[in-house]
Amino acid sequence: MFGKTTEGSTGRLVQLCAGYFLFYVATGLIVKFFTGSVDGAAPRMNDMAFLAYNTFGANLTCLIPVLVLGWWRMDSIRPIRVGPWEIPSELLYIVPSGVCTAIVIPTTTLMYTLPISVMVAMVIMRASVIVIGRVVDGVQIAQGILTKKVYWEENAAVAFAVLAASIELMGGNGGSFDFIHNRAAMIILTSYIVAYAIRIYIMNYYKNTRPKGVPLNNRAFFATEQIAASITMVAIACFVFFSPRFIQSWGELNQVAGFVSAIQSPLPTWMWASLSGVAFGIVAFFSVFIFMFKGRTATFTGLVNRLTSLVAGTTATLLGWVFFGSKFPTLQNWVSLGFVLVAVAFLTRAERKRAEELKAAREI
Repeated sequence: MFGKTTEGSTGRLVQLCAGYFLFYVATGLIVKFFTGSVDGAAPRMNDMAFLAYNTFGANLTCLIPVLVLGWWRMDSIRPIRVGPWEIPSELLYIVPSGVCTAIVIPTTTLMYTLPISVMVAMVIMRASVIVIGRVVDGVQIAQGILTKKVYWEENAAVAFAVLAASIELMGGNGGSFDFIHNRAAMIILTSYIVAYAIRIYIMNYYKNTRPKGVPLNNRAFFATEQIAASITMVAIACFVFFSPRFIQSWGELNQVAGFVSAIQSPLPTWMWASLSGVAFGIVAFFSVFIFMFKGRTATFTGLVNRLTSLVAGTTATLLGWVFFGSKFPTLQNWVSLGFVLVAVAFLTRAERKRAEELKAAREI
């Protein structure tokens, strides 16, 4: 299963999840290490400064390989002509997906810099995306874009995943931080959810509209998305840098000074913080390839993607407790993880059924 695998096989899915897990554990630990937001750790770097440097490193980690390897070349099923050029029609929706990616990347890091544990941050974000995946399937089934049915096991997994998130959101988060009533936290989360909803719809639209027999070029999708995301993030960074007074009116989101200062007067450790973004950048590769995994529903791939990172969050929290003296997971955290494992059990059943279905249809 961990050797040579074929596209769309369970073995390939396990490989992607293993890579995603390892680099997400690294990402969670790196954020807490650099920002000094673990118990007993001296403050090391301003949150916004770390966001700037880490995002810069993550972006280059994604952008350089896709440009060098030529992943951006796409064979379109419906090319269109714009003046003297013929371009893939897929760009009309992949580019907006890249814009959404440019929102998802910094809001993900901002969630980790809030005074909550890595595990709680991951539970909140991941459960939100799990629900989005199920909604996208429902919409695309109604539109006739998705022809596969969502198994009852997948629906059951969604229910347990949402229950895991509800425990974290409604029962407190093991600390004094009031997440729901903090405006900055809710703006960050809302931006993350809206951007991801659009992005997941687009990814599945691309995947589900490929004619039978046409290869699913996920590399080209990823490359195009990353190029668009890079341009958008540069534009956003320039806007924030040159419009600090306007953004200061946002009240609790007034972290602009730290961001501007990080660019005007780079900290001595800026290069190390930028290199720390390599792990987050590598995570992006695994994340997209899981979301767009051949022959699976958005419900299933969203669950696999998000639940893998939730388990990674538990691992990161435990390692943070061992090496950094951060808080040990609370009983509430462990109960949430228990529901996650139940969801994984339902997903395992669903994957067995889907693999048999695809083999019968000779799709894998």
